[in-house]
This record gives sequence, C-alpha cells and structure tokens, in this order.
Amino acid sequence: MPQVLSGRLIAGSESYAIVVARFNDLITQRLLDGAVDTLLRHGVGDDQITVAWVPGSFEIPLAADRLAKTGKYAAIICLGAVIQGQTTHHEYINHQVAAAIMELNHQHDLPVTFGVLTCQSMEQALDRAGGKAGNKGHEATLAAIEMVQLLKSIGPSK
Repeated sequence: MPQVLSGRLIAGSESYAIVVARFNDLITQRLLDGAVDTLLRHGVGDDQITVAWVPGSFEIPLAADRLAKTGKYAAIICLGAVIQGQTTHHEYINHQVAAAIMELNHQHDLPVTFGVLTCQSMEQALDRAGGKAGNKGHEATLAAIEMVQLLKSIGPSK
C-alpha cells in the first residue's frame, strides 16, 4: 500500500498573516471576515493572526513577500478583488498578481494562498464574498491551514 500524505484542517500553534486589498473593500472586508472566522474556528488565536492592509491587489505580493521574509508566519493568505471595468486593465492586474503570488510559494517554501477574486461584475464578487458562491476568503484560509499541515508531515526542505 502506498504512503499517503495529506494535510489536516487542524491548525496548530503557528501564526498566519493575511494581506488584504483596501480597493473594493465592500468585497475584501467580507473576504477578510471569512478568513479570520475560519482561522478562529480551526483553533488559531487572535494573537496568531496578523492582518496587513494594502492599497490594492497589485500591492499584495510585495507585502506578502515582506511578511514571508520575517519568518514569523506558517502561511500567508492573500485577499483582494479585481472587478472588470470598461477597459482591459483588470487583465493585467490579475495575471501579474497571480504569477507573483505563485512565485512567493517557491521563493519562501511557504504556503501563500490566492484569495483574489477576478470577477466580471460586482454581483459576481458579492456572490464569492459570502453570497451564493461561498466565501473565497474562507476557501483560501482552509487551503493555507491544510498546506501548513501537509508540509509539516512531509518534513523540512533541503
């Protein structure tokens, strides 16, 4: 029988950082609420959670990188909302933010989860920030907890 490794959804004594964009804060505040609630429900104490507000989604990777460099956090949860407007501006932001967040995972050997909504309308964003499509802040946080536990079971990287 093969050895199977998987992360559990039980947080330990680790600390978590959340980087959240202020732009579209009607949405991002709901994502943040979902993320914090998820951490608390999984046994993370208030004193183990750091929230860093940034102006917009484009600034998320820089703050996440700086937080990762401190070595204080087991995972960093990135939350934002980029909503399509009348130009293609959103496409440039979405691609660059997603690529930068993915790169941070590798650079720091640390879970940096993607909870940045990329929606065509405010209605879609509201649906994904606690509406009928769930709360993507909650989902990004569950992924962070699971990845922290999985990496612990795998062992240290070389």
